[in-house]
Amino acid sequence: MTCNYSYKILIVDDEIQYQEVFKMILEENGYSVQTVSSGKEALKRLQCEGFNLVLTDLRMEGMDGVELLERIKKQYPETEVIIVTGFGTIENAVDAMKNGAFSYFIKSRDPEELILEIEKLKRIHDLQMDNLALRNEQNRFNSLLSTKNQRFQHVLNVINKAANSNASIFITGESGVGKEVIARHIHDSSSRKSHRFVAVNCQTLSENLLESELFGHEKGSFTGASDRRRGKFEEADGGTLFLDEIGEIPISVQTKLLRVLETRTIERIGSNKPIKIDIRLISATNRDIYDAVRSGAFREDLFYRLNTIMVEIPPLRERKEDLPALIDFFLRKCETEQKKRINNVDKSVMDFLLSYSYPGNVRELRNIIERLVVLSENGQLNSRDLPEENVRCQSVDIDISPDEIATLKDYKRNFEADYIRKVLEKCSGNMTEASRLLGISRRQLFNKVIEYNIKK
Repeated sequence: MTCNYSYKILIVDDEIQYQEVFKMILEENGYSVQTVSSGKEALKRLQCEGFNLVLTDLRMEGMDGVELLERIKKQYPETEVIIVTGFGTIENAVDAMKNGAFSYFIKSRDPEELILEIEKLKRIHDLQMDNLALRNEQNRFNSLLSTKNQRFQHVLNVINKAANSNASIFITGESGVGKEVIARHIHDSSSRKSHRFVAVNCQTLSENLLESELFGHEKGSFTGASDRRRGKFEEADGGTLFLDEIGEIPISVQTKLLRVLETRTIERIGSNKPIKIDIRLISATNRDIYDAVRSGAFREDLFYRLNTIMVEIPPLRERKEDLPALIDFFLRKCETEQKKRINNVDKSVMDFLLSYSYPGNVRELRNIIERLVVLSENGQLNSRDLPEENVRCQSVDIDISPDEIATLKDYKRNFEADYIRKVLEKCSGNMTEASRLLGISRRQLFNKVIEYNIKK
């Protein structure tokens, strides 16, 4: 049986027998099915959640199938309707099709015919979703890169000027500000856009795995290397390679990376045969890279190779003027993903979303909105569904005396450490759950726990 559970069907019929029969047949074919007994009930259900298809009887007491069809097409034009009819009412069913019904089904026919009609609809729907996904991806970039903030506008102006060059670009900014979105935008705006954009999160891989991931390996070059494998440099040939969290790369790998940038060749692990590559390199980090260079944790010569053009993405708390547009974008995106319709947002929820400081930046905003949509009832976002730890942090008043004033850097470190500690307490020490709530990888969280000496 094909899994069609994401395709949601609402059956509207005042005869319980037909409801149950149709529901059973459709569920046996993998569809998600709900039933109601009247047009009025159907409209209430549609108000609360989205359906791909409404299967409605033509003749019902009160609101009949024709009136329900008209209301659906007016209020929910993306929802398809199939009219179900008995003998002697086919003309009415045909008329209904003229008013927007996809087709009609006669109750006395083989139910397999109905399944075939629905499968046809689903194929059309899947094709539309594929096309929509492509459009949404572009809209996602457009929305995330639309700003009223002057500082961010300057950043975008710089990268737009640099996009068509081959200059290496170094992106800095806090975790969650959208560094990969920026990198993708640079690629899509360049002459390399017809080739691949390849992203690597350097922090999530061990030293040995990172080297293999970047440069590839030959069969038998190390334990587990059962086949020859191309690395990310080769995969990105002609296009763009994005190295995220490059500040976490071990010195040994930094040395090899520097040689690649100098020679424009790579060697797979287990081979001494140079392979020419043609890539545009974009790097990013949330670390203070200058501190890393000064401490010897990051090679100075590599840094200057990477930062021909350096841009810093401002954190979301410094871009409050962009919040309304971002909130609307993520809300609509989550509605689509969760197949839920949001009709109302509590004022307290909106006040929180517009005033919260977002230490996790755009990623945290997206996560909060996703949580609100998932937990929503009756099409409403409610303040009770806001994450408690975020609300508590928002309500903290800062009252300090002159002799208690710390540097901004120290304050940010102390705040981050305290926030991580509270989230871990909330999650009973569960690193996986805490990293999800914080919007960072489990490895990033582990490193911060060590850095701040946080006791779980």
